[in-house]
Amino acid sequence: MSIRTAVEARTLATLMGLPARAQRLVSGGALVLDGQTLAPDVQVMLTLQRLARKGDLAGESIAEGRAAMRENAALVGGRQPIGSIRDLAVADLPARLYEPSRRVGTGLLLFFHGGGFLYGDLASHDAPCRLLAEESGVRVLAVEYRVGPEAAFPAAFDDAEAALRWVHENAGELDVDPGRIGVAGDSAGGNLAAWTAIAAARAGLPLAFQLLVYPCTDADRSTESLRLFGEGLYLTAESIQSFNDTYLPRPEDQVDERMNLLDIDLPAGLAPAFVATAGFDPLRDEGEEYARRMVDAGAEVELKRYVDQIHGFLNILGVGRTSRAAVREIAGRVRAALG
Repeated sequence: MSIRTAVEARTLATLMGLPARAQRLVSGGALVLDGQTLAPDVQVMLTLQRLARKGDLAGESIAEGRAAMRENAALVGGRQPIGSIRDLAVADLPARLYEPSRRVGTGLLLFFHGGGFLYGDLASHDAPCRLLAEESGVRVLAVEYRVGPEAAFPAAFDDAEAALRWVHENAGELDVDPGRIGVAGDSAGGNLAAWTAIAAARAGLPLAFQLLVYPCTDADRSTESLRLFGEGLYLTAESIQSFNDTYLPRPEDQVDERMNLLDIDLPAGLAPAFVATAGFDPLRDEGEEYARRMVDAGAEVELKRYVDQIHGFLNILGVGRTSRAAVREIAGRVRAALG
């Protein structure tokens, strides 16, 4: 972390640690939309980002966007404790195994990072993987799948499926119970995790759990949450469109079933799911609709909307209070499902 980033992180931590009333003064009053009130610490963060002109997930170029995502992760992630970390290759992909200090059982959570299918890597989601593993007692295996435009659609989906098959094939070496394997991901990674669960159900491959954190499930989205929260709340409607235009340039890609989970017949035997959405997220409605579709298909689903949070709260662990509390609760669901 550079000196400048360290200073910014310290300033952010100080302001996001203020009492809620003081945070409201910094931000100019509470933000209420759709009957929901944004968490005051998150609102302070967004205010500071706007002042620093860092309020949008997308950069002017893909390289700038990737760099900004890594910088934001360093600013808000903090240094989360973990028992141990081991880098390895999973289906020829870079991967990282997070071993909690107190391991509970022989389950494993296979994690796919978010980033619009263009950004993200092992570093960008190191903090949430650490916390999920340490708080749940379940090992987390994060995989750095191929992203676009260098690796065109559907490379990321092929990688996700290959990673799950690899885990099953190497379960003995990993000391993993094949009956206690779960998949997880946030945003684009949530799309990958959801699709991998569908593919597993179709193939009869055992899967015990799916954790979908504000997943994108509909490439042709037109929702109330996109209209309400598509500007000024980190993930914007403009960014989403830019990701789609870059990753799905061909018309046939835009209508592929892997990108449009709301338009397909879901198979029987889907793994039990915990779907976490954020109240102030453009992707909120499509994530919740997918949860309902899974219920209609006979799956066991728990849906939880974190009403005061924004897209990206999974990464906000080293500053503020409310996002970290939400992620700790999610880790509890992982423990219950796989521990």
